[in-house]
Amino acid sequence: MKVSCSSSHFKEKLRQYNKRERCLNSMGRVSPCLLCSLVATTIFIFFLLSSPNPINSITKPDIHDQKLASTNQQNDPFHPQTDTTLKINDTIQVVDKCDLFDGHWIPDLNGSRYTNSSCATIPHSKNCFKHGRGDIDFLNWRWKPHQCNLQRFDAKVFFTIVRGKRMSFIGDSVARNHMESLLCLLSQEETPIDIYKDSENRNRIWYFAKHNFTLTTLWTKFFVNGKERVINGSRSAIYDLYLDKVEDNWVRDLPSIDYAVISGAHWLFRPLYLHKGGNTIGCVYCDEPNITRVDVSFAVRLTLRAALNHIDRCKICKKMVTLVRTFSPSHFENGTWNTGGTCNRTSPFAEKNADLNGWEVGMRNVQVEEVERVRKRGNWSGKRFGVLDVTRAMLMRPDGHPGAFSGNKWMRGYNDCVHWCLPGPIDVWNDFLIAVLGQEAWKTS
Repeated sequence: MKVSCSSSHFKEKLRQYNKRERCLNSMGRVSPCLLCSLVATTIFIFFLLSSPNPINSITKPDIHDQKLASTNQQNDPFHPQTDTTLKINDTIQVVDKCDLFDGHWIPDLNGSRYTNSSCATIPHSKNCFKHGRGDIDFLNWRWKPHQCNLQRFDAKVFFTIVRGKRMSFIGDSVARNHMESLLCLLSQEETPIDIYKDSENRNRIWYFAKHNFTLTTLWTKFFVNGKERVINGSRSAIYDLYLDKVEDNWVRDLPSIDYAVISGAHWLFRPLYLHKGGNTIGCVYCDEPNITRVDVSFAVRLTLRAALNHIDRCKICKKMVTLVRTFSPSHFENGTWNTGGTCNRTSPFAEKNADLNGWEVGMRNVQVEEVERVRKRGNWSGKRFGVLDVTRAMLMRPDGHPGAFSGNKWMRGYNDCVHWCLPGPIDVWNDFLIAVLGQEAWKTS
């Protein structure tokens, strides 16, 4: 299916945007003399960056976006903002000085880099076009940081960075959704080999033989051990979480991992009892005497802390890079998932119309703070930690969910406003990913 713009409304948006850009460009013309100076300065900066000066920890610049920094976020970690020139073999990319995660969506007629015809691995429930979604304009947008451009994903460059490595996406079904997007992008360059799938299709292994690269998913609901209570012989959807015991399903594979992308939180929106050191320290969605009632963000904080602590203290693990992908918002309107909520929009929210100070941002802030906490302990283990801050970008994309077009026979009558269509806005997560990994490759080269 060839992606094109079929809407006159969309074309008018594109015309207005191009007109504004031409105006800005005309203001930004420089004289030949100034251009020569800029070239000379660029050469000098490249010389400085090429000098031996290994950086062992992830930089910590300030955030430009004050809306997302509703709490004390002046030391928000790992927003790529440093002037760097990345040279990987014969490929040179420039990462401008800006916050890649602070921006807005702009029209882009280039559309998606793959289709549901060119990617054979799109799962049934994310193949929105197959199940009847008719609009395609939601593919004709790209993320534009306010102070620079975010380069589109390049599979050749990605494979250069990760050749001979193993990358794992650790988390729930949205973590798997992220991996599935990356798998489609990479399959345009090399067809992956399906190595392993468990009985529930939750743990997967894909191998790219030409580049000796392994891509996996490791399923976990909570990062820590969780046990569902059984009441009168029936499952109750009430869980006991044991914060001092990480779940073996993802931990046992850590020693083989070079890059870990971890995420979670969606499973924490249910009644939970939190236990640590043999004591019950709080509960979520409960009302019992003698037990402290806490909100979901408290559970997000402590479960993520347990995961990051385990990775940081893992003595048999490699000097791995761990990236926390921040909270991915849902967009239910007129109800929740089980009360008739829908997500029928076909275009992004404008920046001014998105709620960038809601509870989702609170979840994101907690995750960012926990990354900063583990980083402040120092990198004595050689491991590095960072953030893929997708929350702001995805708050503006209510149009990217499967909605009624998931084809899930077990969920008929319900709309999926949590996961993301493939292709779709979720692909920008991998634009972020390659930019972050590119900086890591430059630091260690």
